[in-house]
Amino acid sequence: MSGSTTELPHQRDNRKARLDSLYERLDSLDLAPYWAVEKHREDHDEDGQVLKGRRAVPYVWRYADIEPLLHQAAELVTMDDSERRSIVLVNPGMAPVRATVSTLYTAYRLNDPREIMPPHRHSINAVRIGLTGEKNFTGVEGEPITFGPGDIVLTPADAWHNHGNHGDDFAVNVSVLDLPLSEVLNAASFEHDYREEEDGRLVSRREQSARFHDDHSSRTYGFGGLRPRFVSHARGSGQHSPMYVYRWERTLALLDSFRDHEGSPWDSIMVEYTDPVSGRPVYPTMTFFGQLLRPGERTLAQRQNASLVCFPFQGSGHSLIDGDRFDWRPYDAVAIPGGAWYEHVNDSDTEDAILFVASDEPTLRTLGFFRRHGRTADGEVVALGVNG
Repeated sequence: MSGSTTELPHQRDNRKARLDSLYERLDSLDLAPYWAVEKHREDHDEDGQVLKGRRAVPYVWRYADIEPLLHQAAELVTMDDSERRSIVLVNPGMAPVRATVSTLYTAYRLNDPREIMPPHRHSINAVRIGLTGEKNFTGVEGEPITFGPGDIVLTPADAWHNHGNHGDDFAVNVSVLDLPLSEVLNAASFEHDYREEEDGRLVSRREQSARFHDDHSSRTYGFGGLRPRFVSHARGSGQHSPMYVYRWERTLALLDSFRDHEGSPWDSIMVEYTDPVSGRPVYPTMTFFGQLLRPGERTLAQRQNASLVCFPFQGSGHSLIDGDRFDWRPYDAVAIPGGAWYEHVNDSDTEDAILFVASDEPTLRTLGFFRRHGRTADGEVVALGVNG
């Protein structure tokens, strides 16, 4: 019988004992209550329980800490030991789950000179961004791509690809994958037995044969607004950009061409990498941006439920995330969890600061969950559109 009645002390004691017994029984059967009997009991707060999953926290990883570990790993872990030699950025709020923010996984990789790994593929979308070395290598579905600092290479879901270094110096790149999202959706898988047809039979190979010219992506899609009609654009699953490499020099040129524009007070000058055929983000799960902060520039605070990982490529500055300061320098990585208020500051009065930004915004947009707000100079909170 329910209702508001005055309980005597012995009734309260008996009720508490019975509730505790009920909670223990539910727990033993892997069940959970969804009610709030005692407001001060955090373990029985219904909304708190529903929202109690692991949550990423703001964090910065220093490249100065990562780089010597990459070289140490290169000395100790050979290709005979493992075909993978990467260092993963694990968000302290998500540990032990290997996630940098809730849906994105980030890993730094160093390749020895002239080191090429055998092909593999996975159901996970990924990009590689060059940091050091001019001869980073990724072959994607028969397109042999050599890339340098700032260049971004797509390895879409289910595309055979292999990584390496064609240069005589060490080369470092950083990867961003939608692995945590695919794991939650029970969609993560890997394959390593790469084969090609040869004389009518399938033969295992340690390298892909080139089926496209090494500048196919740039030559076919590198002229904005123009699309060759004699080339097939149906590459892979069709759920991603057919342009597999985006050159940093073009991103820089576009950012620089708008340096005198007022830009967005929340993003300054920001450009998005898109599918040149559809105009959509390069992946249905992730999108990427280049962002210019001019000397001394400070953005207004904003909050969105998309999660971000920011990689400074040039200059130094800091970000304020939920009121805490995170300083950054080139090749660091900054995690901005969805729901956090943040703003960026270029600490130099004479030099640009340029960030590469990864976001899970397309996933939220597709599901109808995306929300974004900003504070005006007067402190008013306003809803922001796609372009801020």
